[in-house]
Amino acid sequence: MTQPRRLVCENGCEPDSLPAAAAVEAFLRANPHFLAERPALYRDLAPPRRVHGDRMADHMAAMLNAERRHLRGLEAEMEAALSAGRANQGLAIRVRLAVLALMRGGDLLEVVTQELPALLGVETCTLLAERPDRRGIHKLPTGALARLLPGGKEAVVRANPTERELLHQEAAPLVKRDALARVPVWTGEPVLLTLGARDPAALPARHGTATLAFLGRVVAAALAR
Repeated sequence: MTQPRRLVCENGCEPDSLPAAAAVEAFLRANPHFLAERPALYRDLAPPRRVHGDRMADHMAAMLNAERRHLRGLEAEMEAALSAGRANQGLAIRVRLAVLALMRGGDLLEVVTQELPALLGVETCTLLAERPDRRGIHKLPTGALARLLPGGKEAVVRANPTERELLHQEAAPLVKRDALARVPVWTGEPVLLTLGARDPAALPARHGTATLAFLGRVVAAALAR
């Protein structure tokens, strides 16, 4: 004969202090909506067999549905984490290729504007400065860098870019998401690197800013050569 399942209290209380099975049954009968209002409890209950009529079948269906919802939630969280990880890993690899291109030397602005977009999987890369000191660096209004990267931020990814014409020039109509990275040149002049992407996946919003900030520092080092 199967022994009745012992009730166990989660906080470690003695079995004798737990309510008897008859008391639990009486409570549930007096509160028929208790389990329906707490679907998470179904995950801790053993499912009934479909031999006791429709009401028991409904009870088992509720338990199965609660478990399925829980599993779907876990699967969605795992897929989101994996997708974010894959996107960030892809960006890190692309930035490494961009760094190698910058290290090769040659015309820095040509590398930034012509080579980096293809290497980074974006539509445009632009250098801007509040006081441009060479041809090819676009003019940035005074105070714009402090406004675009407030609080000393090194980089930011924006899902809803603003000032597209200023930051991305003729490629502005194509830009759906952009990234801004501070270029900390040794003179202290405000310099900004902008990346504009047609495909939002090219610039992941989560955990991508550290990689982009590193790219900004590499560009600053290349400018100092």
